[in-house]
Formats: sequence, C-alpha cells, structure tokens
Amino acid sequence: MNFTADELKRMYTTMVLIRKFEQNTIEIFAERMKRGDFPGALHSSEGQEAIAVGVSSQLRTDDYVFSTYRGHGHAIAKGIPINKVVAEVHGRATGTSRGYGGSMHLFDKRINFMGGNGIVGAGLPLALGTAYAAVKRGTDQVTAVYFGDGGASQGAFHEAINMAAIKKYPIVFICENNQYAATTHVSANCPIENIGDRAKAYGIPGPVIDGNNLFEVADTVGAAVSRARGGEGPTLIECKTWRHRAHCMVIPEHRPSKDRKHWASRDPIDQMRDHLTAEGIADAAAIEQLDADAQEQLEAAVAFMQDSPFPDPAEIPEVVYAD
Repeated sequence: MNFTADELKRMYTTMVLIRKFEQNTIEIFAERMKRGDFPGALHSSEGQEAIAVGVSSQLRTDDYVFSTYRGHGHAIAKGIPINKVVAEVHGRATGTSRGYGGSMHLFDKRINFMGGNGIVGAGLPLALGTAYAAVKRGTDQVTAVYFGDGGASQGAFHEAINMAAIKKYPIVFICENNQYAATTHVSANCPIENIGDRAKAYGIPGPVIDGNNLFEVADTVGAAVSRARGGEGPTLIECKTWRHRAHCMVIPEHRPSKDRKHWASRDPIDQMRDHLTAEGIADAAAIEQLDADAQEQLEAAVAFMQDSPFPDPAEIPEVVYAD
C-alpha cells in the first residue's frame, strides 16, 4: 500500500493520539476512583493502535464500522473528533453520544460509526444488517466489524460468517487477537493455532497477520475491502497483537512478564517511528513535533471536556424511550 509522506505522518500522529488518550483516561479514572467515585468500566486499547489506524486508512467515511468495548482507538481512527470522544468517555453532554454511552458505547452516525458493545462478539450479527442494507440499496458500502479472540469463540461469530459467506455480503471481519479474553489465554478457548484458519470452513479468505505492523494491516484490509466492494464477499482477518494493559482497570495484571517484554519490543508506535526515520520522512525533531501535536490535541480535548456539563437527568425519558 503506497502512502504519501503527509499521510504517513498523519497516521503516526493518530496512533500517538490514541496512545496518549488511553494513558490520560486511565490517569483521570484512577484519580476519580481514589476519591471514592466509580466512573465505570474502562478497557484500554493501548498497544493495538496499528490495527485501528490501518483499518480506517482503507475505509471511506460512508463505510460502516462496528466496534467493541475496547473501541476508543477505532472511534478516533474512523474520525470521531477527539474532543467528543474524551467528553463521551467522561460522561459529558457534549460527547458523541451526549454522555449517555460512555467508554463502551461510542457512536457517531455522521460517519457510520455504529458503536461498541458491552457483550462479547455482539457486533458480529449487527454487521450483517448494514451489509445487507447496502446490498439492497445497491450501494458499494463496506462494513468492517471488530471483535477479539474471545468473540471468535461465540456462536454469533460462526453464524455471522456463515451467512455473510453464503450471501457474499460486503463485510470485513477483523479479529484483534490480543492473546487474552479477559484473563483467559486464547489457547484455552481455541483448539487451533490461528483463528483465521476458521475461514476455510466457510470458503472465504482468512489471512493471519502481524497486527502491530500498520503496513501489513493496511495492505491486507485494503485487499479485503476491494473484494467486498466488488461483490466477492467477506474476508476474515486475524490481527495478532497485544494490549499493554490488563483487561480493564479493576482486574490486576496477571500475564507472564516474559510475554509482556516480548510484545513491548514489538510496539506498533515504535515500529512506525522507526519507519518514518529510516525512510527519511521525519527526523528526530519532526517526530518530536508530531508527538507534541498529538499532545496538544489531547490537552485541548481534555479542557473541552472539563468545561462541558453533565447530561440533564430530565432528558432521560427522551434518550431511553421513542415515540
């Protein structure tokens, strides 16, 4: 996949912005919890930035995306403004879901970001709906649906891929295999080495790739999107990756230190930084400026959130019930 120098720098900045957002959100949540306030569940995508940015680089604004409860990076990469993501995660009325969705339910219909879900694998059957709608309307829109290695062992996974394969729906199934479903290693819920190999049973492609390599992600997703947009049907892509944090803030770290060290050496942002430098796209000073740009965006978004009100409780009937 060929990207211009400016595109690569923007993609790097987005990866850094996602990383900084995750780290800052954890800090704010931790401070609130020290005060006896429980702000809700928080699942960090730190370490998985190359997947979100690589996937989104191959999608149009009108393509659909279904996320997971670990979907902050997906939302930012697809194009939800960072100030609205920050405001939403912290429950402010200026958030992308008016403060009612929070961390696990980011949503923005303007760019067809169809939100996350607190139920493992629940986005898979929902994705069939937008894919079917695109076929019925005669558009060439593609649906991308994220899920984890745990989601790949849900019944909804097999049902969704089976129907998509039969109907040749324009879907790209993206498995973010970060090795652990909460605290359960993938080997305990998948009897084969590669989740992508399950695609063979449904007669569709199932590439298994390095999810920490942005270029490999972009190339593979680009081919899958072209296949889907051309009416050839779905693709299952397994992106092997690693989340830097435990499952969520209330679960202590439990994974072996040797595994954490191994994956730390394959950090996607470090890889992208090295590429920019090696290719002469950005020297150390330019990289420092890109990092500063991401930090400036985040700080402005946090200030926006802090100046924003909480939702008015009187609105609850309006957002819960429909006429």
